[in-house]
Amino acid sequence: MAITTSPPPQSPAELPPPPGSARPAPLRLLRRPTEPRGLWNWLTTVDHKKIGIMYSAAAFVFFIIGGLEALMLRVQLGSPENTFLSADAYNQVFTMHGTTMIFLVVMPLSAGFANFLLPIMVGARDVAFPRLNAFGFWVFLSGGLFMYTSFFLGGAPNGGWFGYAPLSRLMPGHNMDYWVFGLQILGIASLTGAINLIVTVINLRAPGMSLFRMPIFVWMSLVAQFLLLFALPVITVALFLLMFDRQFGANFFNAQAGADPLLWQHLFWLFGHPEVYILILPAMGVVSEILPVFSRKPLFGYQVMVISGIAIGFIGWGVWAHHMFATGVGPVATAAFSASTMFIAVPTGVKIFNWLATMWKGKIKATAPFLFAVGFVTMFTIGGLSGVTHAVVPSDTQQTDTYYIVAHFHYVLFGGSIFGLFGGAFYWWPKMFGKLLDDRLGKWQFWVMLLGFNLTFGPFHILGLQGMPRRIYTYPENRGWDVWNAVATWGSFLIAVGVLIFMVNVWKSRKSPAAGDDPWDARTLEWSIPSPPPEYNFKDIPLVVARDDWWHRKYEEDEDGRPVLRTRSIEEERAAETAALEAAAGGRTMAEIKEDTAETAAEAEAEAEADEAAEHQADHDEMATAAEDTHAHEDHGHDEEQGHDEEHIHLPSPSYWPLMASLSLPIICYGLIYKFLPVCILGGVWLLGSIYAWALEPATEPEEPDEPGPELSASTDLAPLSQGSE
Repeated sequence: MAITTSPPPQSPAELPPPPGSARPAPLRLLRRPTEPRGLWNWLTTVDHKKIGIMYSAAAFVFFIIGGLEALMLRVQLGSPENTFLSADAYNQVFTMHGTTMIFLVVMPLSAGFANFLLPIMVGARDVAFPRLNAFGFWVFLSGGLFMYTSFFLGGAPNGGWFGYAPLSRLMPGHNMDYWVFGLQILGIASLTGAINLIVTVINLRAPGMSLFRMPIFVWMSLVAQFLLLFALPVITVALFLLMFDRQFGANFFNAQAGADPLLWQHLFWLFGHPEVYILILPAMGVVSEILPVFSRKPLFGYQVMVISGIAIGFIGWGVWAHHMFATGVGPVATAAFSASTMFIAVPTGVKIFNWLATMWKGKIKATAPFLFAVGFVTMFTIGGLSGVTHAVVPSDTQQTDTYYIVAHFHYVLFGGSIFGLFGGAFYWWPKMFGKLLDDRLGKWQFWVMLLGFNLTFGPFHILGLQGMPRRIYTYPENRGWDVWNAVATWGSFLIAVGVLIFMVNVWKSRKSPAAGDDPWDARTLEWSIPSPPPEYNFKDIPLVVARDDWWHRKYEEDEDGRPVLRTRSIEEERAAETAALEAAAGGRTMAEIKEDTAETAAEAEAEAEADEAAEHQADHDEMATAAEDTHAHEDHGHDEEQGHDEEHIHLPSPSYWPLMASLSLPIICYGLIYKFLPVCILGGVWLLGSIYAWALEPATEPEEPDEPGPELSASTDLAPLSQGSE
């Protein structure tokens, strides 16, 4: 798909065919969709913004499902000796609730924000690998649906969201097989997404967008993607070993055959604790974008915030064994991991104090996104303080299997991640959809959810200190646990009411007036383009000259250092500077000055080069001249204001094959679970065929109009790799 204004091809291999010539038409099966509409448009899209919206929508659906599972658990535990759920049903709902909230809600919600925002925030037109991006989403969705089909095929996973072996290798039925294979499918999705976003941020930043000019959300998401890149192989190894134990009778976790009974715990928590920061760091980035905007101040200690986020990522690899203090790992290990657990609180505390300093003496505007950001800071601080108590080995040994732990990680992951992501939803909703969510309803949602959250998980601290063990489906009377469990159950329904208010708000926003491009008077580049953004994001790639570049384009400082609206734009100031330089150079234009500079450098280089290198340079110049001639012959537009020929933006066309390839993975897994070889072969052939078609399909749509204009149009031009074309 071609859109106006992208750099021309730079090498003969990238040149489009000469006018009048026709590229051989691909096989009908390999043709890319041409202007798909409706549902087909979403099924075949490779637009990072639509994929980000689909990630978020799918994750929210799973959030509703996981929330219903949580309500079922709370109803069961709301009173002693309850029979609402049987023991096995409780185990299934409990396992799927934890798995859903971690792998199907918080991770893909963060991925949704990252997919939509990261390319725009760094000034790029697309992600590095658009089709791979689409493949990652469809793999995620197929993996989640695959796991939930287990409810209809004999029973859902029932060994806990942590899947502790040796127990999980011995559990009968196929319940845990769905968990093992489902997580492997989800791991493929997360890994492809991580690679894509890392390459996008590193390679596709706009000119002038240095690392320390990137928005803090980009930084925190980048750290999370690196954690995913290195943590996923660890859990993948564990899942493969468990798969071989269950499917083929291996003995990797068979303690009776000499296996280490702690091997699974080491592998799982070596993944699991970086996973905590994979879940929380993007939400920290969201909050770090919201607080400065509604405090009317820049983020306090930007570079320290970046470094502390990186430090959290590094130190997070050295704390996993605090989950295992009760397993007898020995005094040396417990002392070392106790110290590292305390130490990781330092960069976390740095962030909390920097957020407080950002708000200090700011002109606070208490909107719904601001309230959710403050809610994140307060609830995450409570969760962090309770987490420090787990660094004290005697205390942790008493708490580790009680509801005190359940309170801790819910304050971190729900009070932290979910509150932060809700704040991000309110903040970026007008950019995604061009409409504002109702602020009054948003405030109602915040206070209802905050009250319900603390009523639900606050009592868990008390229950844990009173000795109520976790992972039990019922409990006897006269233990003193009845009242606090009833309070927690009522609180969980208040959370559900808060989520329902959000859904009403979303439905109501359909008829809201247009929000405008920058309704919050924000600071970062995504607010400089239309809402919702066009498919190509930027007509002209921005030149970044400062951190919070969009803010500096709108404001300048007066004599007292206070921000005031600019009397003329940065572009006008740059034009004035250019005019001054041209006047100082004796009236020569900037083009002539640059040309003279280039000629001087070329002459110096030519003198230093050997004869063979000079000949090679001449050949290169001849090829470049031919490329320029061909492009000039094709150029149809002319930008009168800029005084130069209009260029073309090239974006990849939609594709069927990411979706088709993703559907093969559950088929292969069904065949392995039920040991039916023909189904495995079918899935394998399907996967190979989809990849083969993916590799052979043309770069863009097959048709091209006679007169490309400013609207979206088909093209046979090969897109420059630097703009994310595939």
